[in-house]
Amino acid sequence: MCRTATSCTSDSTYSLYAKSTTIKPNVMDTLAYIVWNPDLTAFMGMRWYSLCWLVGLLLAYLIVKRLYKEQKISPELFDPLFVYCFVGILIGSRLGHCLFYQPDYFLSSWQHVVEMIVPIRFMADGSVKFTGYEGLASHGGTLGLMVALWIYVRKTRLNIWRVLDNIAIATPTTACFIRLGNLMNSEIIGKVTDVPWAFIFERVDPMPRHPGQLYEALAYAVLFFIGWALYRKHPQKVGTGFFFGLCLTFIFTARFFIEYTKEIQEAFEASLPLDMGQLLSIPFIIVGLLCIFNRKLMERQGTEKQISKDNKSE
Repeated sequence: MCRTATSCTSDSTYSLYAKSTTIKPNVMDTLAYIVWNPDLTAFMGMRWYSLCWLVGLLLAYLIVKRLYKEQKISPELFDPLFVYCFVGILIGSRLGHCLFYQPDYFLSSWQHVVEMIVPIRFMADGSVKFTGYEGLASHGGTLGLMVALWIYVRKTRLNIWRVLDNIAIATPTTACFIRLGNLMNSEIIGKVTDVPWAFIFERVDPMPRHPGQLYEALAYAVLFFIGWALYRKHPQKVGTGFFFGLCLTFIFTARFFIEYTKEIQEAFEASLPLDMGQLLSIPFIIVGLLCIFNRKLMERQGTEKQISKDNKSE
């Protein structure tokens, strides 16, 4: 995922947009679509994108805190969890964008490697400009989160599947609001279409397009309510890897098919049989299905014994 439309799409990719444009709306057609060009700033100088990130993280924080309380896990074990998650997601999503989508740029010089890590850009005149992190990828964020949770589990000695399941129940809320942030930024736009709910992203071009960000946000919202309902009905499944598997499978299956409605983010993807988002989704779907259906795998990891041990220690 990218912070700005210009940061996630190169000039060559915009030329691809032009080539894919086959619908030329007249004035009357435009009135039938949603013309989208919101102010990027919400209030007090805070951008909508940043606000959506914060709201999504806050909701996940409150949900997991409630889950820990219901499962009688010590509050001292919950407090550091947010820090691990935030740092893991930020580092993973940043490296994921740079290495999956723009390796030709970020690995081309030492200055660009610095830009990958530090939110600055070296300008042509020799000056340095603070830019923030222009480019974050959800697949990288997922990997970063998993690594961070592995470190957290090593420190706290909690059962890893219980931690993953609790995080997975809350994750769709964060994912939903991140995509709403992308919508506010008019980025990760869809392909040209004539469906009645098409958006005209005025910051990009005058063409009606699929609101791919909104499709994803709605899918993730649905996943949260499904996961929460299943948790209330089957709380004993927490710690088996079921909710973690459900989250991975649902999110990345939705992402795989919604990609068909979205424009590619980088020009090199035009030569691929599937775009980068789809290719990166496949391994996550496979892992998710294994977690849902291969209970013996969970048991070999000591799930049942560890859950019993956790309950005694609580």
